[in-house]
Amino acid sequence: MWEVIRYSDACRETWNRFVATSRQGTFLFDRDYMDYHRSRFTDHSLLVYRKGRLFALLPGNVDHDVLWSHQGLTYGGLLTQDRATVADVCEVFEAINAYLRSQGFRRVVYKAVPWIYHRLPAEEDLYALTAICHARLTVRHVSSTLSQPRLPFRESRMSGLRKAKRMGLTVGEHTDFGLFWPILTDNLHRQYDARPVHTVEEMQSLHAKFPDRIRLFMAFQAERPLAGTVVFETPQVAHTQYISASPEGKAVGALDLLFDDLLHRRYAHVRYFDFGKSSNGDGRELNHSLIFQKEGFGGRAVCYDWYEYDL
Repeated sequence: MWEVIRYSDACRETWNRFVATSRQGTFLFDRDYMDYHRSRFTDHSLLVYRKGRLFALLPGNVDHDVLWSHQGLTYGGLLTQDRATVADVCEVFEAINAYLRSQGFRRVVYKAVPWIYHRLPAEEDLYALTAICHARLTVRHVSSTLSQPRLPFRESRMSGLRKAKRMGLTVGEHTDFGLFWPILTDNLHRQYDARPVHTVEEMQSLHAKFPDRIRLFMAFQAERPLAGTVVFETPQVAHTQYISASPEGKAVGALDLLFDDLLHRRYAHVRYFDFGKSSNGDGRELNHSLIFQKEGFGGRAVCYDWYEYDL
């Protein structure tokens, strides 16, 4: 009844068509996005057929004897369409696990799609993970998300907004990611001794493939860039992939002006605006200053969960 097939480039169009009509699909699962880092990860994505008809997808990569879903993505997880039921999804996991055992896998790390990205309720996988796979929750990151109606800014954010307006700062959309990457790179190095996941060349290339889904917004003083954010647009979520300001930008409230513009004008109609995670490592270490900033804009907690189970 069930057949599980490993993804190959011959399945590309079939895969992308299914992603576009799935309940949980976003452009991050499109092969034009997933394959940008195929040199870093060994893809082992799966297509699941029932009676010859494609029923589900599982984006994944292999690391020794572990299947990750997916190590190179913010979230992974099973993709299904409207007709999938709890019983169906339980059977899908049984079929996937049988396939993985036959291929020598011993463990699965499953990064669930957070519910805010679901076009329709779609947590059958979470039930199957515990009922069929006896999975354990191993990582829980916390993100900050605004829904409708928006919560008001805290006074600290309003103070920065008033300062930015007095200084004559402006906000605009740009397609040259090279304007923002020096600010981002310097800020990550100063604050966390880290670097962006994407290089500027990778982000420019991804933007060329998804110009209506990957967008750059920046705050300026005259012609000088002071702050910016990269927004990933999905059917009902606008997600900030990167946020940074220069030291000068922080001093004059550049991010406060930028997010006032995004939240109350450009994305005022969007159901969810997600600022991304503010926890490190396995999620147990909370970045208090970062989440304070995001909650100051009205964000409240949504969890990004990882599960593990043995085969």
